Formats: sequence, C-alpha cells, structure tokens
Amino acid sequence: MAEKNFRSLLTLPVELVYRILDKLDMFTLLFSMQNVCMRLDVILRMYSRYQKIETLKLLGNHIDLEKVKYLVKFLQNNNTISQLKLGNSGIGDIGTQYLVKALLHSKTLTHLDIRYNKIGLQGAKYLANLLQHNTTLTTLYLGHNEIGDEGTQYLAAGLLKNSTLTNLNLWGNRIENLGTKSLSIALKHNRALVTLDLRYNQISDRGARYLADALQYNTTLTMLNLENNSISLHARQYFATEMKKVPLRVWL
Repeated sequence: MAEKNFRSLLTLPVELVYRILDKLDMFTLLFSMQNVCMRLDVILRMYSRYQKIETLKLLGNHIDLEKVKYLVKFLQNNNTISQLKLGNSGIGDIGTQYLVKALLHSKTLTHLDIRYNKIGLQGAKYLANLLQHNTTLTTLYLGHNEIGDEGTQYLAAGLLKNSTLTNLNLWGNRIENLGTKSLSIALKHNRALVTLDLRYNQISDRGARYLADALQYNTTLTMLNLENNSISLHARQYFATEMKKVPLRVWL
C-alpha cells in the first residue's frame, strides 16, 4: 500500500501535490517531507509557502540535531524570513551552533526567539558571534536559558560591536553581578539597545549600582526591567536620577 501511495506521489500533477501540501503545517513540511524523493524536493522548493514565508513558528516542537540540520538548510536557501520562533524546542548549545551558522549573514532576519532551550555558555559564545556579524537582527529573546555570568560576558562583548539590536530579553538566566557588570560596560558604549529585560535573575545591589552608573552614559535605552532580583529598597536610590529621564523607565 505504501509503495502504491509513493508511486502516486511521483505521478500526481504538481497542482494536486500543492493542494496536499496546503493541508500540512510547516513543521511537517520542513521535517517530514524532505528527501522523500527528488521530485518532491523540487516541488517543495517551488512551493509558494516556502518562497513567501516571513514568520516561521516552531514553538514547543522537539527539534533534535537532525531536524536542526534540515532547518539550517532551509534557512540558508531562504531570503524572506524575518521572524524565527523556536521557543521550547530543545535545540541546546549544539543546535544553536548550527542555527547561528545559518543566520550569521542573513539579510532579512529581524526577530529571533529561542527562549526555553537549555542554552548555556557555549551557546552564548555562538550567539555573541551572531551579534558581532549579523546586521539585521533587532530582537533577541533568550529568556529562561542557562547562560549565567560567563555566558553573559560573551553576549556583552557581542553588544559592544553590534549596532542594530534594539530589544534583548535575558530573564531567568542565572545572571549575577559579574555578568551584570559586563552588560553595564556594553551599555556605556552601545547606541542601539532600547529595551533590556533582566527579570528573575540573581542581581544584587552591587549589580544594580553597575547598571545605574552605565545609564549615566547610555542615551538610547528606554526600558530596563530588573523585577524579581535581589535588589534592596535602599539600592533603588541608585536609579533615582536616571528614572527622571524621559522616556527611560526602570522596573525594580
């Protein structure tokens, strides 16, 4: 029966194959329809949803290394995707490495969401490289990963050489004062970042002091969220002057 269905796929008119593809979600198209046969590969490359897709949502799907490689191949041949959402997909550090290679010189990507992916130090190194070389990315969601202080140091180094990222979300990444210090140094020189989300980390009064000092030099940041850290009421005075700036808002 399977052989008969396969022969039908080989002989069906292209228009009918397109109608079948229209019923499938992008996850199935990307990871179950590739390399079935040469004819289908050609049809997929010409398929309009492939050619015109601007937002690719694969949230909550388990994407192992083999699937990451399929995704990378697709991204390398795509020039329309502006938003890539891979939250809670389990790509980890190795998957991040492959992903960054595909996106390093993308001319269309503006929004990358890879929250909840168990990305640690090595993944942060790859993402720092992305920040240094990609010139279109404006929003990076990295919430609830495992980047820590050392990984944050690499990201901060990437920010020093980046002039396009405007929104960075790092909530829930076990960032303490050392990582916060590195971010503060980057903020003193970065002239692009508009929002920085550091909620649910382990930043104390010392880290708050670093950030407050950086805001004296930064002229572009309009939102800094530090809620659910270990910052005392006393330390809030560090931001008293900076919070008077319009339109800067600091949440503590």
